[in-house]
Amino acid sequence: MGSLTYDHSLNVEFDDRLLGHLQIVIGLKLRRNEAFYFSWKDDRRVGDGRTTIWIHPTIPLVFKFYGSRMPALNREWIAALELSSNTAQGLQVLEEPRSPATGNGGN
Repeated sequence: MGSLTYDHSLNVEFDDRLLGHLQIVIGLKLRRNEAFYFSWKDDRRVGDGRTTIWIHPTIPLVFKFYGSRMPALNREWIAALELSSNTAQGLQVLEEPRSPATGNGGN
């Protein structure tokens, strides 16, 4: 499990594979100087609710991966995450799309 640290105070754990895809999408948005909401369902250990943060280019973010290598990227997943980031609700954590050929996430 990797982690995302937001504004030096909020630390949230995400699977390295998901975190890698989030890093790409968030980076794309911030490079364009776009601010947006980012939401995820909380783990049961912290209340099983939902958290939303405001992502802005001036707010520090740290992506910390458990593994030493960047996970293989699924372009369909990146596209789906980016599409959600352009809605009024903002970026949502979505399940990885299944590849029709293999039945699992693609690269």
